[in-house]
Amino acid sequence: MSILSPAIKSILKLRLSAIQNFVLNPIDTQKQVFNDLIGSGQYTVFGKEYDFENINTFKDFARQVPVNDYDTLKPYIDRIIHGEQNVLWNENISWFAKSSGTTSDKSKFIPISPSTLKETHYKSGQDVLALYLARHPQSQITAGKCLAIGGSHQINQLSEESSFGDLSAVLMQNMPFIGQIMRAPELSIALMDEWEAKLEAITNSVIDENITYMAVVPTWCLVLLKKILEKTGRQSIREVWPNFELYIHGGVSFAPYRDQFEEIMSARDVVFMETYNASEGFFAAQDDWDNEGMLLFLNHGIYYEFMPISEIGSEQPVTLTLKEVELGVNYALIITSNAGLWRYQIGDTVQFTSLSPFRIKVSGRVKSFINAFGEEVIVDNSDNAIKAACQRTGARVLDYTAAPVYMSQGANGAHEWLIEFDHLPVSKEVFITALDEELKAINSDYEAKRHKDIALRMPLIHQVPRGGFSAWLKSKGKLGGQHKVPRLNNDRKILEEILQCLQTAFT
Repeated sequence: MSILSPAIKSILKLRLSAIQNFVLNPIDTQKQVFNDLIGSGQYTVFGKEYDFENINTFKDFARQVPVNDYDTLKPYIDRIIHGEQNVLWNENISWFAKSSGTTSDKSKFIPISPSTLKETHYKSGQDVLALYLARHPQSQITAGKCLAIGGSHQINQLSEESSFGDLSAVLMQNMPFIGQIMRAPELSIALMDEWEAKLEAITNSVIDENITYMAVVPTWCLVLLKKILEKTGRQSIREVWPNFELYIHGGVSFAPYRDQFEEIMSARDVVFMETYNASEGFFAAQDDWDNEGMLLFLNHGIYYEFMPISEIGSEQPVTLTLKEVELGVNYALIITSNAGLWRYQIGDTVQFTSLSPFRIKVSGRVKSFINAFGEEVIVDNSDNAIKAACQRTGARVLDYTAAPVYMSQGANGAHEWLIEFDHLPVSKEVFITALDEELKAINSDYEAKRHKDIALRMPLIHQVPRGGFSAWLKSKGKLGGQHKVPRLNNDRKILEEILQCLQTAFT
């Protein structure tokens, strides 16, 4: 047993007490967070522009400050990247989390303040373990280490004082000492750039560690665990790490991967725990394994608003506070954070599964998307990639849809496309290559997942017969009017329906 285990458990008990406090006092907790954020932001460039000094209530805030997205905050973020401070937040910001971009940028850079690190991400990480231990008091999870890997990070050349990287890399780079000694592999390995070399180094480094839990995105985790079993000659992860008990997942839907994880771990008592964190903040974690939903974190430097779907696109959208939400309704999540993301629409939609305590589940994205492997491909990406591929090859596309092909024991994942061409002067393979290259150029997360086919192999394309999509729409009673073929889907339901319709109509 680690000599630090008793001390770590004591810290987690204190965090559990804090969790219980915001669960019992959710509205007052959020009011305090709101007041702290406005107080900290009033002397910033943004705070002066929007007269924070005269904001006393949420109604004042909603009236004076618009709902923002990355594009509207980008001019302020660019100023910070170039070295100016006190623009969005009253602390020096030198780190940025790089993630997939918006319609205008390949990548976006989310500011990470000292408060974001300490009060949002690290506190939330402690709370995840505190929630787990509350349900499993006999656990020895703190006696071992957490297997965690991050992306690479690099110096931002726009400013010598600024660095950026994947969120996981930023968190590892700045992690307190006690966190560093609780995780594996060592930092130099965890942040290696080249994935194949990194995979080999991680495998060799962690085989003999006492790994009791892990926090890795499912797609990458499966690749790593299979490599470890191949290296050790073992049949299950429990044979490698007898004390392993918890897998913390998030970022993409776990449903398609659960069976594979259960098989590779060969242990019914391994617990799967869902979390909801992003570059913009850490929002929720599972606290009840008998009911759906994750406990919303209310005292972690983030103030929440919830926008009814009907308000999306409005010039002055109505948003709801925590005390106004209802069960089972889709809301676009709006946050104000301790990094100066003021009324920021992160792009996710959520539903409340419980109002006492407040629990949520991620119900989708504001826009159509594929994010089965963490690639975050949105319709704007696919539309522009199709357009560019057509320009390169001389092809003309009438319509298309795409969905994921999930990882299997014999192959990595892929995107499967159904495309109805008006004209295809090149081979289908040439068009596939062009489409793949254009998606890589547009979306940095897709590019990372396609690197050497580690998580995503080349796209699969089926050429739809002329009139094929119309036949499917007609079969659904949706031919004509405003009805159209969904561009992207994060599951295979619609794609399989179309394939079945095509088989019936054209055979």
